[in-house]
Amino acid sequence: MSIQQVLQSLETIQEWQEETYKYLHCHPELSMQETETARFIFDTLKGYGYETQLIGGGVVGVLENGEGPAILFRADMDGLPIKEETGLDYASQVVMTDLNGETVPVMHACGHDVHIVAGLGAAWALAKNLDAWQGTYIALFQPGEEIAAGATAMIADGLFEKIPRPTLALAQHVLTEPVAGHVGTLSGPFLSSAASLKITIYGRGAHGSMPHLSLDPIVIGSSIVMKLQTIVSREVDPFQFAVVSVGSFQAGLKANIIPDSATLLVNIRTYDEKVEQQVLDSIKRMVYAECEAGGCIKRPEIEVFDRYPLTDNDPEITAQVTEAFQTYLGEDRVVAYHPMTASEDFSYIPRALEIPYLYWGFGGFTEDQETYANHNPKFAPAIQPTLRTGTEAAVVAILRYLGK
Repeated sequence: MSIQQVLQSLETIQEWQEETYKYLHCHPELSMQETETARFIFDTLKGYGYETQLIGGGVVGVLENGEGPAILFRADMDGLPIKEETGLDYASQVVMTDLNGETVPVMHACGHDVHIVAGLGAAWALAKNLDAWQGTYIALFQPGEEIAAGATAMIADGLFEKIPRPTLALAQHVLTEPVAGHVGTLSGPFLSSAASLKITIYGRGAHGSMPHLSLDPIVIGSSIVMKLQTIVSREVDPFQFAVVSVGSFQAGLKANIIPDSATLLVNIRTYDEKVEQQVLDSIKRMVYAECEAGGCIKRPEIEVFDRYPLTDNDPEITAQVTEAFQTYLGEDRVVAYHPMTASEDFSYIPRALEIPYLYWGFGGFTEDQETYANHNPKFAPAIQPTLRTGTEAAVVAILRYLGK
């Protein structure tokens, strides 16, 4: 059986995929709380004949089919704390308690429901077309991508001791470009590394009419915000990429009260992990210096969290899969991406194993649709051809290495 015949067999599950997508879309779950989603995936893979396990909050199904390489394909599962505004008849009405104990609305605003359905479609295709391939297929469904916790949680729970060692790893993401029905690849750095920082500045509170008795953390924090703007413009090589953004500045509750502390939330992005460390070091240096200059009697606290690794595609794997996409999907459906400033934790898995990997994107919006970015309350990819394209791309990439 040829790869083209396997792709044609996907017509058999089109209705099931569309209904499953709608079900998952209206039943999202927050990061590291995807219990019902994981159970649904577990049962589905088991029904296809996979050796299935729950690992670190995620699901892994293994299908062995003779001698050959072991290929890992990953899809993520979590939703976001966003109230959906798509107006769809299958829109989410889910409300959950997050890991901080707050009650929040939940939405699949990043397309992870598309990823699940495409991943399950690929798993079905391999299970139903055993004569088209040989080797070992590892279907991995990861939790907690949105908080950079899922990949490391699975690794910590013994992922590599519980599954065959993969030869290479693959993953994909539905994006706002190219147009739905198309896929895009890029060799080398594709998604930036990222890290967030929580900076707590400790001053001394006082009445607003008595500033001389205070150590004003708002003034000190404001100086820090302005100083951070010089990192990219004056410390990073102009031929390198870096972004430093202050996304939150919280201090005080009343106009006539100078608070005793202030909190900044900062996010950074780079395409080089040495540059990332340079930026982190610069931020810490500036924060400590401004607090000392402001007379703070307590050292500021700096917490680094939500760290995402660089997604750096292997050139050889990129070339091979791109050629396969062009052959089986058509050259007109394959585009070259540019580097993107979004981030992913997928590469923690192949990097820990020191194996090559490829991460690609595919379009989710048709030309006649209004396009909304991932994480927008109105993010609503076209069901088709998006589901079919994501499933086809997964199947082609996997069979590029497992196909007979």
